[in-house]
Amino acid sequence: MKEFDIEERVQIAIRNFESGFNCAQSVFLAYSDIFELDLNMAKKMSVSFGGGVGRLREVCGTVSAMAMLAGFKYPVMDQNDQEARTKNYAVVQKMADLFKEKHGTIICRNLLPAAEAQKTAPAPSERTKEYYAKRPCSKFVEEAARIAGRMLKNELD
Repeated sequence: MKEFDIEERVQIAIRNFESGFNCAQSVFLAYSDIFELDLNMAKKMSVSFGGGVGRLREVCGTVSAMAMLAGFKYPVMDQNDQEARTKNYAVVQKMADLFKEKHGTIICRNLLPAAEAQKTAPAPSERTKEYYAKRPCSKFVEEAARIAGRMLKNELD
């Protein structure tokens, strides 16, 4: 696997978010090159997980991105390989637990301010200075990118 600096990738993830990518894309794209994924393919793979999966405000998109990255690090190539599946799920659960320890939950609507938590219409909010000022999402992107980096460097075992 390609060498990388976790804190550099964290900053890339934050810049991704602040440039307009959704939360899931921001984290996933920060590491997609490690698995030699085409950037456009990585954007397509991760876009639907933003806003708590399609803006439904369910599992935070940053947590979904961590899970997607775990699938590349710990793939299950044989549907009958229970050991590989168990390893993958254990890593995903560990990352979710670390995120939850810091933020209290992995559920998007519970992470957002009350006024934003109920907005589930499919149209995303316009990205303005006010949007970024009232949204805590940058810190979730930061934390998830850091956790994902630790997982990719085998630091969570």
